[in-house]
Amino acid sequence: MYHHRRMGFVRAAALVAAKDLRVELRTREVVYTMTFFAALLMVLFSFAFSQGGQVLPEAAGGILWAAVAFSGTLGLARAFEREREGDTMRGLLLSPADRGAIFLGKAAGLCVYMLIVEAVAVPLVAILFGAPVLERPLELAALLILATIGFAVVGSVFAAMLLRTRSRETLLPVILYPIVLPALIAGVKGTAALWQGSRALPQAHFWLLFLLVFDAIFLAVALWAFESLVVE
Repeated sequence: MYHHRRMGFVRAAALVAAKDLRVELRTREVVYTMTFFAALLMVLFSFAFSQGGQVLPEAAGGILWAAVAFSGTLGLARAFEREREGDTMRGLLLSPADRGAIFLGKAAGLCVYMLIVEAVAVPLVAILFGAPVLERPLELAALLILATIGFAVVGSVFAAMLLRTRSRETLLPVILYPIVLPALIAGVKGTAALWQGSRALPQAHFWLLFLLVFDAIFLAVALWAFESLVVE
């Protein structure tokens, strides 16, 4: 029975995520907006952080994560605004699916959006800032995935909680960033360590472990608290 219940939970989460991805594939409004915003931000920063026509490479990691964070917030707000406009969140909450599975599906959809943007942002940071993104690709991918999961988990809880609040666009960044700031700092520090060569590899591994613990803690808290926090 426990096995069937667990499979039902996973299936419900997968269906919610698939629904979001199908809608996005049809409209292409969230990912396109996020990607354009991230690319614009990085191009502007490439001019701001240049000296004599040379871009400062040490700024690359911070700018990459700033683009990821800001575009992620934009996508988060737009994705949940779409739920409010269609009143589909109410339908999801009234369905027999476990609310933890609904939350997990929404967070998984946002993760996919952000990873698509990051797939564009990483080559851009290599082109604009000369960052050695191919030096440690597996560790860099792990940093991006773990930080993205943490951002999506925390962001999905707060975005759902503020769904019917009038000032949600203002409140979302205010309550989101203090919580996800440790994950973003870990991403910046870990990326900088990876791009410093083998001597800083232990530091990069420390930040990877930090992100793994961050994700585990906040995923557990979010699954436990989502049902009581979400506004019906």
